[in-house]
Amino acid sequence: MSGQVFESVLIANRGEIACRIVRTAKRLGMRTVAVYSTADEGALHMRLADEAYLIGEAEPRQSYLSIERLIETAKKARAQCIHPGYGFLSENADFAEACKTAGIVFVGPPPDAIRAMGLKDRAKALMEKAGVPVVPGYHGDVQADAFLKRKAYEIGYPVLIKAVAGGGGRGMRRVDKHADFDDALGAARREAESAFGDPRVLIEKYIEAPRHIEFQVFGDSSGQVIHLNERDCSLQRRHQKVIEEAPAPGMTAELRAEMGRAAVEAARAIGYVGAGTVEFIAAAASGLKSGGFWFMEMNTRLQVEHPVTEAITGFDLVEWQFRIASGETIGLRQDDVPLDGHAIEARIYAEDPERDFLPSIGRIGYLRAPETSAGLRIDTGVREGDAISRHYDPMLAKLIAWGEDRPSALRRLKAALGEYRVGGLTTNVAFLQRLVAHHHRRIDLEIAVGLRLQIELEGA
Repeated sequence: MSGQVFESVLIANRGEIACRIVRTAKRLGMRTVAVYSTADEGALHMRLADEAYLIGEAEPRQSYLSIERLIETAKKARAQCIHPGYGFLSENADFAEACKTAGIVFVGPPPDAIRAMGLKDRAKALMEKAGVPVVPGYHGDVQADAFLKRKAYEIGYPVLIKAVAGGGGRGMRRVDKHADFDDALGAARREAESAFGDPRVLIEKYIEAPRHIEFQVFGDSSGQVIHLNERDCSLQRRHQKVIEEAPAPGMTAELRAEMGRAAVEAARAIGYVGAGTVEFIAAAASGLKSGGFWFMEMNTRLQVEHPVTEAITGFDLVEWQFRIASGETIGLRQDDVPLDGHAIEARIYAEDPERDFLPSIGRIGYLRAPETSAGLRIDTGVREGDAISRHYDPMLAKLIAWGEDRPSALRRLKAALGEYRVGGLTTNVAFLQRLVAHHHRRIDLEIAVGLRLQIELEGA
């Protein structure tokens, strides 16, 4: 892909991802427009951009989640396109539609593709029709309690109750016994209603010893879709990813091709354009195997962990997003996608592991990060003196370590964490250090499907 892209972009986000988008946009010669709330006055992302506009109060609904204010600001700033980043409105079909109506290019998939994957039951039905393997279960419209309980019995325990409109583990319950189903269903419905305004659920068979493996896909307006290899995101806490890596440990070339084909077919089934991630759950009790994986969901946006894919391919995924949104084609065959070395990402948060990982709110009094290099990348949206607000995600930085193999990447990440210093706030750095320092010891953490997972951290 090459040639002229957009002249200007409004970045409808904040923090680390806004800073990351600014870097690529400027390299491509684009005028960058940042937006900020009253809580983000003076934030790094608005300082890095060419222009910055106040769009509202700290509460996200009055700023970063306000479609009307974002569109108005884009028009005022004469932005040719809007990049949503991740989170906030990045998977909001109404926002993508509003951009189109306003004559502004949305750097993301078409609204219909976002809607197609927005609800888990409809997405699974689409995948079944496209021949993509789906976890056995019930994904239908009938929501009567007794009916769902009978379906769970037919599927066979243990099962998962999952919110149809869910994400991040909310509205999800594991049920091991038929007698416990009613209470678990009620709890899942209440949580789903509170979090998403939608109490509907689906029932799935629980996969023993699961691994969370996702494929980065890209589609263009000509209908070409390819994948850029996989990421393993099995190491999670409270259904949130903690450490991600690429490629997945134990993945063979043959299985990568098999899972990659399924990911590409999933994207093709909805006419996907742009960057997306097809997430699979894989049975790994006796190692990854052919046929032992199932579609879980598709994220119709850029992922937080996209840098590990960039590290092993050498591609700038944000540049790919801009170029595809401008109408360019991919121009690359699947067989030409590189896979060089191994990359691991750790997310550093202002949170207290000793207090159930509660956010640590306050000002950064001291910040020292390791030197970056060809093998170490740091993506951040904060500086010394910045305040961490209760209104937003408390992520401080992402450390991305690359090595010729997994052990060398882990060693580099371990060293980098040892050099990262923060004063004035409590962070999860020591927790991350303990994770990557374990040699062949089993770490017990939660996986996205809402259960417990024993995984190996090898070669630290």
